[in-house]
Formats: sequence, C-alpha cells, structure tokens
Amino acid sequence: MYIESPKESWKDYELVDSGDFEKLERFGSYYIRRPEPKALWKKSLSEEQWNKMVHTIFRAGAGFSKSGKEDSGTWDMRKKMQEQWYISYPLADKSFKLRLGLTSFKHVGVFPEQAANWEYIYKNTLELCERHKSLDLPQVKVLNLFAYTGAASLAAKSAGADVIHLDSVRQVVTWARGNMEASSLDGIRWLIEDALRFVKREVKRGNKYQAIILDPPAYGHGPDGQKWKLDESLYELLSLVSKILEPKNSFLVLNLYSNGYSALLGETVLRQAFNLDNSGDYEIQTGELCLKDRFSKALPLSIFVRLKR
Repeated sequence: MYIESPKESWKDYELVDSGDFEKLERFGSYYIRRPEPKALWKKSLSEEQWNKMVHTIFRAGAGFSKSGKEDSGTWDMRKKMQEQWYISYPLADKSFKLRLGLTSFKHVGVFPEQAANWEYIYKNTLELCERHKSLDLPQVKVLNLFAYTGAASLAAKSAGADVIHLDSVRQVVTWARGNMEASSLDGIRWLIEDALRFVKREVKRGNKYQAIILDPPAYGHGPDGQKWKLDESLYELLSLVSKILEPKNSFLVLNLYSNGYSALLGETVLRQAFNLDNSGDYEIQTGELCLKDRFSKALPLSIFVRLKR
C-alpha cells in the first residue's frame, strides 16, 4: 500500500500545522484555518502563533455535523485578503492554474492532497498519448466523473488528451471552465449531468475511454434531483465503468473520502466490479493520500485505487 502526499516542489501550497481538530494551511500567500475532524493530536504551534499567521478562520454554523450541512458556516476575516485568488500547480514541464475562493461549505476550490493523483493522471495520460501518436491512433479519451473544479481534468488535458469533465453542479463546472481558461488550455467538454445516468448511456452507445477518473462523494444529487449514495451505488457504477474502459492500454483512478472506507475495501469492490482475477495483465495500486505538516505529522484524508492495463 502506498502513502502519498504532494511533492515539495509545489510552492503554492503547504500544510503548516494540524491538531486539536483543526488545520492551518497556506494557499499562495494566504493562511487559512479550518476544522479537520481527523486531526486528533495536539497542535505543534501555539494558539498565538496560529493567530499571528492566519488571514481567515472558518466558523462552523448551526448546521455543522448535521446531514447535508456538515460543512456550512462563515469565514472570520483576520487580515486583508482577496476572496478569490489563483495558485499554480507545476507538472513535469508545464503548469496549470486553479482559482480559489472562500465558500460557505468550508472548501476553497481544491483538495491539495489530490496532487499525487494529478501526477499519476498526467504521467499515464502522457504515455498513452505518445503511444497513440506513434501508432497513428485516435486521440486518447479521458472521462472525469464527479470532477469538481477540474484539477484532474487539467492534468489530463495538459498531457494532450480529449477530456470530458462531468459534474452535477453547474457552479463548479463554470469554476472548472475558468480554471481551464486561466491555464491557457482549451477543448475540454463540459457536462452537467448525473454520473450514473451518463455512464449507463455510454454503455448503450458502446463508447470507450482510455482513462476514467472517479471521485464520488458519500452523498449527492444529480441536476434533476437524482439521489446518490456511495454505499448503494458504487458497485453498480464501477460495474458499468468496466464496460466503457478499454480492456488494454488504459487506466482508472478511484478516490474515496467516505469515513470507514479502506484501501482494501476499495480494491475489493473494484476487483469484483471488473471481474478481475489474479491471472490478468494489469496492475493495481492502493493507498492513502495525506498531507504532512511542518512537523512531519501525517494527516490522512482519502484512499485511492488505481488500475492500469
């Protein structure tokens, strides 16, 4: 099992400290303090040191810890800062930009621990694109489901792929499109759609992809009110995805945030959905994505399963 965190060359992000159910992060030049339920230990820096650095603090609202409103709240501004700003992410020979903003749901538009997945997506998409070019094959097709503000889409597009970016929330798709334009990229196809319904249609159409990325939430809704519950729908979705992912020269990245989900559980459900036995020509990587603060405390945030064939 792999334990992965963002590379040190990413200068626009840092987990400064963590503990007492909070984390202090730097995004560009701004320091942000947010709740973090997994930070069970004590802070390494003092309260005075945190307050001296911080630009804004997220204050949980009355709905905090209630179903559907887990992250609702407001931002307490301590120093002057922009409500929207950009950071860059460096790939091997290029970079892309991400717009950040203070939302009422604690998020800022990027999940920095996902950087390790962006690296995997970029590297493997680039290899596929080079292979297709050398064999005069059609452009590599990448499908990004539950795609949020699009960092994974930008990684795949930067490698030269034909990318479909799908999310059920119009506002985040608009946000992702702005990130593409800020990164001087173009050509990503944007879909505001229910992921399960879209994949079912792709199976019927017989469409295939060389890479599929999935980052499903524990709970969610499609644009027409379709209910998504990870426990009930993950196996069905992966079973359908197995029919539209090319059986050779392809890869899949599955990321899961749901508490109680282990890397072993993720691997098992993937193996069952894809009907994989031990004799196949494929590689599976499993592990955890974490952030490490200045004091080497590792904050685990999600698990991943990657399939390469």
